[in-house]
Amino acid sequence: MVWGVSMATTQDRLRVLRNELQFLDRGGYRSPIVWRSPRIFEDSPTCPKDRWSACPHGDCVLLDFVPQERREEVIPCRHIPLNEGGESLFTLYSTGTNEEIQETLREWLLKTIAGLEQATQAEMPWSSEKAS
Repeated sequence: MVWGVSMATTQDRLRVLRNELQFLDRGGYRSPIVWRSPRIFEDSPTCPKDRWSACPHGDCVLLDFVPQERREEVIPCRHIPLNEGGESLFTLYSTGTNEEIQETLREWLLKTIAGLEQATQAEMPWSSEKAS
């Protein structure tokens, strides 16, 4: 990260989000972690920080999805708006069940991946869609 701007590419974002979706679909958040439920993003392979340590901010592709005013939070990825209502993990942890949270995350991942894939196709002048 340079001057608050992530250097992650669209391909980096897609890779991370696809891995996160795969982790979610394989039940990664259903495995109990001794004394608490797994935390979305924080307890997955997506998170670049060591478990139980502070967020490294600059090394995290997810920071690109965090609203600017929330990027200095202790755990910024908890503030990513996951739906049209602006719910985030921060709000869902106090109002939703694990199943509701995971379904909201899954919908956000699918929508965000599709949007990034569209953007990638639009950037490639040689794509099959442009050639037809």
